[in-house]
Amino acid sequence: MAWKFNEKSPIYAQIAQQIKMQIISHEIKSGDQLPTVRDLAEIAGVNPNTMQRAFTELEREGMVYSQRTAGRYVTQDEELIAQIRHQIAENEIQSFILNMRKIGFADVDIISELNNYIKES
Repeated sequence: MAWKFNEKSPIYAQIAQQIKMQIISHEIKSGDQLPTVRDLAEIAGVNPNTMQRAFTELEREGMVYSQRTAGRYVTQDEELIAQIRHQIAENEIQSFILNMRKIGFADVDIISELNNYIKES
């Protein structure tokens, strides 16, 4: 089944982000070998060149690395994974807080809403 993409950002960036989220959530483990470009492109329903560009982006960030004849692997740098996980969480929180303030919530009310949500879920 093909992955779903939006038109807000390039497909390769969305693919890289999805793989990155799988890595930081430990769905894909540190040291795991990733599927080949062709296999993953087929699964995602994209051109192999698009998938290659996503992998290149992940390599640039240090999330994955290539071994010449053995394929691509997830980094074993747990500190990097934790750092990126923290960075993504911080961005999500910042976005959430800004949106809540835009709709008129004071910080104390945002905290109250969060506490209520966490208790109920």
